[in-house]
Amino acid sequence: MPAPDQSARLTLTQRRLRRILLKISGEGMGRRGAVGVDMVEVRKIAESCKAIHALGKELAVVVGGGNLVRGAQLAEHGMDRATGDQMGMLATLINALALQDALEKVGVPTRVLSAVTTHECAEPYIRRRALSHLAKGRIVILAGGTGNPFFTTDTCAALRASELRADIILKATKVDGVYSADPALHPDAERYTHLSYRQVLERNLAVMDATAFTMAMENDVPILVFDFKKPGNFQRAVQGEEVGTLISSEPLP
Repeated sequence: MPAPDQSARLTLTQRRLRRILLKISGEGMGRRGAVGVDMVEVRKIAESCKAIHALGKELAVVVGGGNLVRGAQLAEHGMDRATGDQMGMLATLINALALQDALEKVGVPTRVLSAVTTHECAEPYIRRRALSHLAKGRIVILAGGTGNPFFTTDTCAALRASELRADIILKATKVDGVYSADPALHPDAERYTHLSYRQVLERNLAVMDATAFTMAMENDVPILVFDFKKPGNFQRAVQGEEVGTLISSEPLP
C-alpha cells in the first residue's frame, strides 16, 4: 500500500490525464519585471506545450494579460473598472496570438478562440468548437478571459476547465508550489506537496481568487501549482511526477 502522504499524487498519476488546461499568467510571456511580450520566453512556453502535445494530450491554454494591462491597477488610477478590464481582455488576445505564432513555427496546429469578438484575429469562443479542435489534435488558446469585466483569468481557467471537462488545471507560476506564507518574505515558510480544497480554505492560502477556486472545487477539477520556468516541469507535471503542489478532493494528512 502507498504511504498515506502519497495517496493524492498516486491517484492523480493513475487518472488518465487526457485533457489538460494550462493557465499561464501574462508575466510568463515576458521577462520578470519587464513590460511587453518577450518572444524568447514565449518560444520556451511553446516548446513545453509541444512536448505535452507530443504525449498525445489534448491541451487548452488560458493566457493572462498582466504583462501588458491590468484592469484593477488602471481602476486605482481613476479609470472605470469595466473599461480597464476590457483593455485587459484585449491584452490576453495579444499574448494568445504571440503564443499561437510560436507554436505554429514549431509545427503544432493551434487555434485561438476569444471570448471577446475579434473575427479578424481569432475565432469566437464556442464550447463545442473548442472541443472539436481539441479532438482534432490542435492546441486551443483561450483568450479574452470570460468576456466579462470583474472576472480574472484564473476564473476563466476554472470556468473553461469545467466547461471542457478538463482532467486537471496546471497553474503555471513563478514559484514551485503553494507555501504557508510568502516565501520571498518568510524564508522559513513551508511548501506543501498535497492539499485538499478544504485545507486551502481553512488555511486561507492564496492559490486562485475565491471565485476561481470555488468553481474548481465544486466541479472537482484538481489544480497543480508549479514553477513553469524550470525546464522539463511541464512534462513532469503531466506525467504525475513530484512537481509543485497538488490540490484535489482526496483526504490528505
